[in-house]
Amino acid sequence: MTLIRWKSWREIDTLQRQLNNIFEDTRVPSSFLDGGLSKVPAAEIQETENAIHLKLELPGIEAKDLDVQVTEKAVYVSGERKSETKIEEEGVTRSEFHYGKFQRVIPLSARIQNTNVTADYKDGILNLTLPKTEQEKNKVVKLNLEKTIN
Repeated sequence: MTLIRWKSWREIDTLQRQLNNIFEDTRVPSSFLDGGLSKVPAAEIQETENAIHLKLELPGIEAKDLDVQVTEKAVYVSGERKSETKIEEEGVTRSEFHYGKFQRVIPLSARIQNTNVTADYKDGILNLTLPKTEQEKNKVVKLNLEKTIN
């Protein structure tokens, strides 16, 4: 029986080269790299004393294709970016756009008055103003310093 040493670094190096080839190859379909995951819209959240301001980036999506639902604790956004099919006689078309359905749930750091939410949708940007409840605006927490001091 012959003893063969296992050269783990050689196998790791081979795996690294194979992964690099996958990501460098421009002919790999984007669905292969995505693993079937849907893309979610980017979000910005700004919190003030009276409200939470949520901005979502939704380029190329019409307002009729969006579903926005707001609870006291979260915002649920779903929609669909529809593809435009084009038939070309000659040439190659390459698209890095992501089409299909998406959804995103954004938890909020404070309770809001979901009946008083205002929305503005312009140029692919959805702006939501989520007013805080009176309880959240006036929330004061008293700290017990006796227990924290050694």
